[in-house]
Amino acid sequence: MKKFKGIRWTAMLCLVLVISMLTACSAGNTSSTSNSQQEGGESSQAAKNVKLTFFNTSAEVNTVFEDLFKKYHELNPNVTIELIPTPIGGAQIQKFQSLLASGNPATIANLDAGTILQYKDKFLDLEPEKAKYEELTKEGAVEGALLEGKFLGIPWSAQGYGLLYNKRVVEEVIGGPFDPSTIQTRDALEDLFKKIEAAGKAPVMVHGADWSLGAHYLGLTYSLQSESVDENRKFVDSLMDGSVTLADNPQFNGLIDTFDLLKKYNARKNDPLVADYNKDSADFAKGDAAFYFMGDWTWAVIGTLENRDEEFGLIPVPISNNPEDFGNTQVAYSQPKLFAIDDSGSSAEQQEAAKAFLEWLVTSQEGQEAIVSQMGLALPYKDVKVTSTNVISNAVEQYVDQGKVINIGVINYLPQDYWSMTGASMQKYLSDIIDRNALAGEVQAYWIDQARK
Repeated sequence: MKKFKGIRWTAMLCLVLVISMLTACSAGNTSSTSNSQQEGGESSQAAKNVKLTFFNTSAEVNTVFEDLFKKYHELNPNVTIELIPTPIGGAQIQKFQSLLASGNPATIANLDAGTILQYKDKFLDLEPEKAKYEELTKEGAVEGALLEGKFLGIPWSAQGYGLLYNKRVVEEVIGGPFDPSTIQTRDALEDLFKKIEAAGKAPVMVHGADWSLGAHYLGLTYSLQSESVDENRKFVDSLMDGSVTLADNPQFNGLIDTFDLLKKYNARKNDPLVADYNKDSADFAKGDAAFYFMGDWTWAVIGTLENRDEEFGLIPVPISNNPEDFGNTQVAYSQPKLFAIDDSGSSAEQQEAAKAFLEWLVTSQEGQEAIVSQMGLALPYKDVKVTSTNVISNAVEQYVDQGKVINIGVINYLPQDYWSMTGASMQKYLSDIIDRNALAGEVQAYWIDQARK
């Protein structure tokens, strides 16, 4: 009996030792898992439920984005996206800066490319995603989105601008179908303007806001120097160091010669600085002016109007009387906003969820429907499943598909205030307060001042 008892106690002791070892191993594994979760910033349960924030500078379509976030959450219940709205036309960058300063940056930011470049160290390098987006997008879309060679923002919209035309008005004047390719010189444009004026119509609408005059019109000066963005950047550098004189530049003078023509036939010439965007767009859409210097984004106004005309098109702004000169047959084209992903305060789980959402946004039926149909924007993607109702952006796409575009990517490298400062000078020129020499002098002085900062 004693021998049996000894064996029994020995067996029990061994069992206790085995259980203790197993418990220790289990505890060790639990500790390891816990440490791993802490290092990752989230528990395994939290990793299944990711919250993203979305900073939006396209304030006019805030509600469209919010509806998309709800739809995505229905499809992916583990991902919640919260909108950080910004006001239309003001204090957007200040709000973005305050989020960075507070250590609570948005996971995704819809920003101008120039702003992303300015804060490039705060955003995730999307180089691993580049090949995928090169395959998904039209030729040149990813290249146009690169900032100092880095893929920091995903392209999602494309916009073009030039001289919009109201097809009904133009064709009534000329008495037949209008072929936009017949206007490839300044003289051809003026001949058409004369016919329109003789018919009792205003030939063109010039919107007097500083952003239209400074960024879109005068800004063409920096993009028309070369088809290369890098060469155009060198031109701006030359303006800064004074080695190039703007007053002697052929592209600048060509643009201003054409601007003089637009001034002469401007529907708003008696009060050129009223700059009522909604009214200018509506009057053009209803036939009060045959042409309108503006971009396809104006469809957000035009498309909602009642009793408007239906057919509109686009021609380039001719800058000379030589059809072969760069710009006379090309329209300005850019990807003004990019989606960037935060790399200063977002977790790896948030970054991966953000990548998945953005890919869904630009490739899914739901996302494309929102961007193309509701926002009225063009997608620079090959497989767009939605037919656009924006006839102006459709006209832009015809130039894009033919490769007849002016890459205005140089503006991504310009100071944030270039358009407002030089736009103010353009406003003075539009109002005949200063002459061409004074305009050139003020614009050049702006650039030389930038070199001193």
